[in-house]
Amino acid sequence: MHDWPILVSMFVWALFGIYWEAAAKNVAPAKDSESDGSRRLHLFMLTAAQILIFFPVFGLRQRYLPASLLVTVIGLALQLMCLLLAVWARQCLGRNWSGKIAIKVDHVLVRRGPYRLLRHPIYSALLGMYAGTAVVWGELHGLIGLALAVLAYLRKVRLEEANLAKAFGAEYRDYRSKTWALFPGLY
Repeated sequence: MHDWPILVSMFVWALFGIYWEAAAKNVAPAKDSESDGSRRLHLFMLTAAQILIFFPVFGLRQRYLPASLLVTVIGLALQLMCLLLAVWARQCLGRNWSGKIAIKVDHVLVRRGPYRLLRHPIYSALLGMYAGTAVVWGELHGLIGLALAVLAYLRKVRLEEANLAKAFGAEYRDYRSKTWALFPGLY
């Protein structure tokens, strides 16, 4: 495989990181948030997923997708579309966003933009970015990294759903009954 596709994929992730860091400066203070241990576990899982998705691991270089320009373009397009979804969802959340599972001071339940259909579109977008990178590589290590990211975000969805239900009660139960957690038609 040529190096350019993975370099483009890394560049898309870098754009995400730069935007996310800049956007994180304008958030409301947290009224309540997850424990530091829970946050560390999530970050550990995502760091391991990133290492697996970006770096060829000895013994995990077997291809599960053909090495072709079409496959590469599909992976990069998926990654870029999911980056745009993440940015859109982040903008809709505004000051309610947090890296930690948290309820903010004056927190409101956002139902506009992608939140009309999905309760956690940022997580959906990030999983799509992981999937795009795994497709670009087309090797087993990327698929394992994607699987680890899926586990990390399924855990986070479960915790966040409980936190939002506690904070918003019947309003959240109603919202939950009308939306999908991550992927329309699937979950």
